[in-house]
Amino acid sequence: MTMAGDPRFFARSGPYSLAEVARAAGGEPSAGEMLLTGVAPLGSAGPTEVSFLDNPRYIEALAATRAGAVIVSPAMLCRVPPGTVGIATENPYAGWARVAALFHPPAPARPGIHPSAVVLEGARVDPGAEIGPFCLIGAGAAIGAGCRLGAGVAIGDSVSIGADCRLGAGVSISHATLGARVHVKPGARIGQEGFGFATTPTGFLAVPQLGLVVVGDDVEVGANTTIDRGSARDTVIGAGSRLDNQVQIGHNVRIGRCCVLVSHVAISGSTTLEDFVQVGGQAGMAGHLKVGRGARIGAQAGVIADIPAGTAVIGSPAQPAGAFFRQVALLKRLAGRRTAG
Repeated sequence: MTMAGDPRFFARSGPYSLAEVARAAGGEPSAGEMLLTGVAPLGSAGPTEVSFLDNPRYIEALAATRAGAVIVSPAMLCRVPPGTVGIATENPYAGWARVAALFHPPAPARPGIHPSAVVLEGARVDPGAEIGPFCLIGAGAAIGAGCRLGAGVAIGDSVSIGADCRLGAGVSISHATLGARVHVKPGARIGQEGFGFATTPTGFLAVPQLGLVVVGDDVEVGANTTIDRGSARDTVIGAGSRLDNQVQIGHNVRIGRCCVLVSHVAISGSTTLEDFVQVGGQAGMAGHLKVGRGARIGAQAGVIADIPAGTAVIGSPAQPAGAFFRQVALLKRLAGRRTAG
């Protein structure tokens, strides 16, 4: 089938008029009236489907598309082939995200508590929440309106979950508060003890971890990601931040608003990331550091010192990207001379 979103797994709405789709994309159609039934890639989209072009590398696919409409930048509008309606917007990928969500909105909660779920004394579950099979809701916990808890979710005592949160199968949350519209994907662990101990002549002495995890509104936490609770202060994940799969956040870490952490990032305890920081996959950070607002950390970087705001770093130990690539170029030249000699 050409249409994206297998109906066995993804609910679909529509059809929608061209004007409705254009409004969702944040743009205007160049011309025409039609009904659109779904979204699909450029190469497989049919006359009743909408696609998009965000990367000029795929300009040949645009020329050959049979899509009924394509979301493009204003500069690419003239490249839309005859028979296809162009929808011009300054950010085609964001437009595509909104249009895809129009045709495939998140499934609403199906209110109710599955008979196999266990809700302990004093827990408050909003009547509009969906509690899946084999869930455990701890004593004094609060689950907000419109929440969806997948199979086997474990919510610890006194945990607070805001409205419209989605928790995937097997998620466990303790010693934490979550804001509204938080999406925690399957297998994630939030609120467990951090890695804290004192060294003594006879071995290690565990240090009580007495903080919480505080997750802001509109945060996404990837599958199998782990976020340790604080030791003496709270671990904080700022509103709008996105954590990919298998990210590790140590105790007392503070992440600002709208930060992006790609898979396998590991942040040691008490490090602070200010707002809008971006961290590439497999990057690691030592503890007690400060990463300034808008800094960008490249994939596999090893960060052992503070990073000023707006700086782009790469390498291990991490250094400004320009200096790193100059060193790489110099090493290549030296290696080439030795080989030639």
